[in-house]
Amino acid sequence: MQATLTPPQIVAELDKFIVGQEEAKRMVAIALRNRWRRRQLDPELQEEVAPKNIIMIGPTGVGKTEIARRLAKLAGSPFFKVEASKFTEVGYVGRDVESMIRDLMEIGVNLVRQEETDRVKEKAEQLAEEALLDLLLPNSRSKSQSDQAQGGQDDSGEQTENPTREKFRQLWRDGKLNDRLVEVEVEGQGMQMGMMAMPGMEDMEMQFRDMFSRMFPK
Repeated sequence: MQATLTPPQIVAELDKFIVGQEEAKRMVAIALRNRWRRRQLDPELQEEVAPKNIIMIGPTGVGKTEIARRLAKLAGSPFFKVEASKFTEVGYVGRDVESMIRDLMEIGVNLVRQEETDRVKEKAEQLAEEALLDLLLPNSRSKSQSDQAQGGQDDSGEQTENPTREKFRQLWRDGKLNDRLVEVEVEGQGMQMGMMAMPGMEDMEMQFRDMFSRMFPK
């Protein structure tokens, strides 16, 4: 959750997308802030303060789903919608439960993947640029640049730049090398994650395995 958001600020964010329902927005904003405050307590005290869930009741179209979706986005939590009528039907509803769990897991995995991607995006772009320049101009990287690329430190405090490399860097950033082709070696797929499946749930086990395999680098 965005720690700087107070209940009035949460309501202001909800007001950008939801018309009316002022009381409901205030209630969910306070509830969300209370959950954040609980997380700031010591682990021993957290056990004494039980979190409260939120139930919104009202006719179709008044904004219940939109409030929940926007609130989940502010909290950085996965949002998942389930029709309760699926579980009131006559007969076997186990597959609907499996689908619900699978969809929720996939949303959570995608959310974490996006957060980690955003966290390392700038560094990854820098490394990709240096790797591309290495392919275009082999042996053009200075010693200090090589040390930094390998995680080392430049003791001299000075960095000698290769004029040709810097020229190609600018051409790349200007988009003038987009038509150039380079060969890149990539590693094969890593080890697959094994999971124990319960009888009758083999399909779900395969889907979980595929989902988790996308979390790890190849």
